[in-house]
Amino acid sequence: MSIANRIYTYINILIFQGFILFGVAYFSLSEINTLNLILILLETIIFKALAVPLFIKYLIKRNKITREAEPYLPNFISLIIVTTVIIVTIIMSSSIDDKNLDKTYFVVALSNLFTGLYLIVSRKKIITHVIGYLVIENGVFVLALAVGNEMPMLVNLGIMLDIFASVLILGIFFNKIGDFLKDPDATFLRNLKD
Repeated sequence: MSIANRIYTYINILIFQGFILFGVAYFSLSEINTLNLILILLETIIFKALAVPLFIKYLIKRNKITREAEPYLPNFISLIIVTTVIIVTIIMSSSIDDKNLDKTYFVVALSNLFTGLYLIVSRKKIITHVIGYLVIENGVFVLALAVGNEMPMLVNLGIMLDIFASVLILGIFFNKIGDFLKDPDATFLRNLKD
């Protein structure tokens, strides 16, 4: 995602992440009850892999947003920054000594969190900010897998509530403001006043 130029590439990566999260949840969550596992799997496949990315595609088409992501920094510098983030999280996780922590999931979760934050900070378009927020949500999901095999139902409902809130706010935002701002950019928000 750090070097992608097109917004549809971001969405395709989100879909791919959703399917990966489905597979990881299916294979790693073995000690929870069946009903909770089914709800987690349905959440990941329906919301993270299908519904949210397809809704974002619909909003992009409806509001005629251009295909370019418009980063502030060149792609090579973005790649170096994200690679540095991954290396720092690997070094940081190797210093943690906890038997209940799955270090692979922990590294992936922190990398996702910081990459999502980087996408929010380094891109101009509002739609890429929402995609960065969804990457952070995926990181939170993996972090819940990292800290233990038992994932409480409240964590799942909280994740689903965040996804719904972000998509609904995005939909309302683009439906109301999209009529005035063609190709919304985050720099236009600096001029908003009460």
